[in-house]
Amino acid sequence: MGFYLIQVGYTGGAENALVDHPQNREEAARKAIKSVGGKMHSFHFSFGEYDVVIIAEMPNNVAAAGVALATTARGALSKFHTTTLLTTEEGMEAMKLAKKVAYAPPA
Repeated sequence: MGFYLIQVGYTGGAENALVDHPQNREEAARKAIKSVGGKMHSFHFSFGEYDVVIIAEMPNNVAAAGVALATTARGALSKFHTTTLLTTEEGMEAMKLAKKVAYAPPA
């Protein structure tokens, strides 16, 4: 399973609905992630460009994309940004592998 940083922005209509009828969106996110075999590790409301930040573990990129597609298709989100996260061990493996990558920059 891989780790993902999910950043979500609500539409103005969704923000109005949350102000008029406060609700626990953490449970909705947890249910969506769990439905694809994933686990939500943390959920935070945030200031700035995104309204919510989630750290989740999901079986693969297809599962992560499925959550993104299903939740954005409902029209309540203006932004949905997913970043794949690496553990320290995976990062170290990538650093070691980088020495073996055959790449030549433009001349």
